[in-house]
Amino acid sequence: MLFCFYGMWIAHSRHSIKLVLPFLSFMNLFTSHKPNEKPLAEEKSLIEQSFANVHYGKDGLQIMDIFLPVHRSVHHTKSLILIHGGGWISGSKAEFSAHIDSFKKRLPDYAIFNFNYRLVNGGNLFPTQENDVKAAIDFIVSNAGKYHVNKDKFVLLGVSAGAHLSLLQAYKYHNPKILAVVDYFGPTDLLAMYQNPWHPLVPLALQMITGTTPQKNRELFASSSPVTFVSPQSPPTLILHGGKDEIVDVSQSKALAAKLEEAGVVHQLEIYPSERHGHWYGNALISSFDHIEKFLKQHVK
Repeated sequence: MLFCFYGMWIAHSRHSIKLVLPFLSFMNLFTSHKPNEKPLAEEKSLIEQSFANVHYGKDGLQIMDIFLPVHRSVHHTKSLILIHGGGWISGSKAEFSAHIDSFKKRLPDYAIFNFNYRLVNGGNLFPTQENDVKAAIDFIVSNAGKYHVNKDKFVLLGVSAGAHLSLLQAYKYHNPKILAVVDYFGPTDLLAMYQNPWHPLVPLALQMITGTTPQKNRELFASSSPVTFVSPQSPPTLILHGGKDEIVDVSQSKALAAKLEEAGVVHQLEIYPSERHGHWYGNALISSFDHIEKFLKQHVK
């Protein structure tokens, strides 16, 4: 099963928003780690290590799990940064727990950073989540020597809302450290989603996470849409989408692919005709992992 990335808004009022989001349970099997602990061992003696709930910011939700490969090096070890889904309102890094071992086996020369970000509630409206992604990346860069990873080689992989945040970070800030991005059925154009919804709850959801509408603040919707920032400098992008997606229509990925093609950006769009939003099993899941492995080995050196 490939995570569960979306929920249905079942109640809302002036004072509360309730969201039901099914996602995989998480069992904490890692060693606790504090940022002020002494530096890790010399590279020649490094073993595989994992650390849970490392803080990259002051908020309790700004935490990450870190998986470091054996024989890692500041010269050759790249970082795979995982960004969970959940409609920006719910979800957690636990959604990737069942797949960490698969990423380790397929991408043995990568360290893996799997993090939570502040969810939309109260004052945590857009662009709080976007800023948290940037803060997580900055933390990894600042601690690259400590963890013995290359501070200039990152790949972002996100699902649904996490894919939106991955794409936005990769395109908007022209960060040369981001060498590729993997997008599992992420929203790419919030204006189009609001104005031409394929689900009646989409406009309400977008209004709740932004605190406004395109009529009142069109700029916020545009500045929160990855398609706005596609340029020839955008990194290679792998797009994976289900043809029967009922939450984020496949047209969002097709529109992104068209923009990338126009800009001359290396990209690959894989549409799985029978897959819906989030619940990917069996052959589709394995195939998507195959595409990720091949794409990153080809385009990230």
